[in-house]
Formats: sequence, structure tokens, C-alpha cells
Amino acid sequence: MEEDLNQVYNDLIMEHSMNSYNKKKLPSCDYCELGHNPNCGDEISLEIKMNGDVIEDMAFSGHGCAISQASTSIMIDTLKGKTIKEAKEIIETFIGMIKRETKSEEELKKLEDAIALKNVANMPARVKCALLAWHTVEDIINKNSLK
Repeated sequence: MEEDLNQVYNDLIMEHSMNSYNKKKLPSCDYCELGHNPNCGDEISLEIKMNGDVIEDMAFSGHGCAISQASTSIMIDTLKGKTIKEAKEIIETFIGMIKRETKSEEELKKLEDAIALKNVANMPARVKCALLAWHTVEDIINKNSLK
């Protein structure tokens, strides 16, 4: 069962890294932030369109490894339609999962498909790849004092 689940997660990561429908430019956006990982050269530009305090749409462009690209795309799917407050909780939970600080299955449920990246926590060299987009959206929220 565990092996089957890992295969589903691997398939999801590959699908998002190779065929991401979230990799595009938004016609207009309220916030745009560049995220860069100097260790490996991964670079993304993250765009957010807001509707009040709800994340109406998100998109990204850039380049990087399969983990960073998949993590960005999955994050967009997970955060779209959420309020800033909900997004902050999800971001915190994801970062906690990758850093092995959050292990509660109940907490991890709010990550939806982002839980597919759970095993990245076992690959120290890939942790920053998985966290790039999540830290970038966190920067957008903090820099613009979004609540």
C-alpha cells in the first residue's frame, strides 16, 4: 500500500513538473515576486491575482529541477481560492512537513496534493528546491502585509 501511494505521489510530481498548466503569465496580477535558489540556479517568477483577501489566481514562469517546478505548480493548485489566512496556515504546514517539524496526519490533510512532496524531507539536498515557491509566496504575503 505504501509503495502504491509513493508511486501515485511520484506520478503527480512528474505530471506537474512536465506539463504544468500553472506555468504561464497572468493577464494582470496584483503581486509578482522572483524566487531564486542560488545553490542550484532554480528561479521562478510567481504572480498572484487577488479578489479581496482571496487568492483568485496564481501562475509562475521560470526554470528549475523537477522538484521545484512540481512544488510550485502543486502549491498554486493548493492555494488558489483560499483566503490569505488559510494560505498562511497551509504554507506553515508545508514548510513544517518538509523540515520534519509537522507530522500530524490531521494537520497534513490541509495540504491536499502538496502532501505528495512529503518524501522530499528525506532528501536534504532537495529541501530548498521544494521550498522555493512556498518561501516566495510567503515573502509576497509578508512584504505586502496581507492578512
